[in-house]
Amino acid sequence: MLVSLAAAGIGAGVFASSGGASPTGGDAADATTRVRVIATDFKFTLSRRSVPATGTVIFTVVNRGKIAHDFRIAGKKTRILAPGKSQVLRVVIRRKGRYAYVCTLTGHAAAGMKGTFSVGRPAAPTTTTTPTTTTPTTVTGPATTITVDMFEYRFALSQNTVPSGTVTFVITNRGQEPHNFSITAVKVGTILSAGQTETYTVAMPPRSYEYVCDVPFHIGFGMVGQLNVT
Repeated sequence: MLVSLAAAGIGAGVFASSGGASPTGGDAADATTRVRVIATDFKFTLSRRSVPATGTVIFTVVNRGKIAHDFRIAGKKTRILAPGKSQVLRVVIRRKGRYAYVCTLTGHAAAGMKGTFSVGRPAAPTTTTTPTTTTPTTVTGPATTITVDMFEYRFALSQNTVPSGTVTFVITNRGQEPHNFSITAVKVGTILSAGQTETYTVAMPPRSYEYVCDVPFHIGFGMVGQLNVT
């Protein structure tokens, strides 16, 4: 009997020791960070571009542009968001590093909708591009008005040759997709949704001017032309 009790005691001791050595289940709680992402035509603006540690990042993506965009990072992607729409994207990041984010729609990343988000590292330095500006030109001559209608995928100008002077462009988007009317190295037009209009006036010395639509790939579809100022 004593031998049996001793054996039982040894057995209990073994089981107790084994139970105490079992690893606790699950990982430590993740750090959770919220980041607001504003999409416009054609860039992303993040409320923060880095987090100090790995964990869960909740991106609230809002499209404030005039055309559709999406947002992809670390293998996760929102649906394609129409203007004014939003989506919450929950991403679990386990490794420190820099993660690229992009808009996956054709041509949007090339137009500027991309960047890097840092986890456990300092944010990557931003590259500042100084916009090219033109010195205002004083010209003498008559004031001319040109109406510009935009369609898929062409411009219709009321006239393609005007005398030197001040020229007022009255621009209307008569198509269904967003377009703009820019004069290269002179004026960048606002991207207009269907039915919207814009008016601007510029001084134009005598020469030939190129006009384009800046929305990605619209130039390739034919939205480009020449205006002659005599």
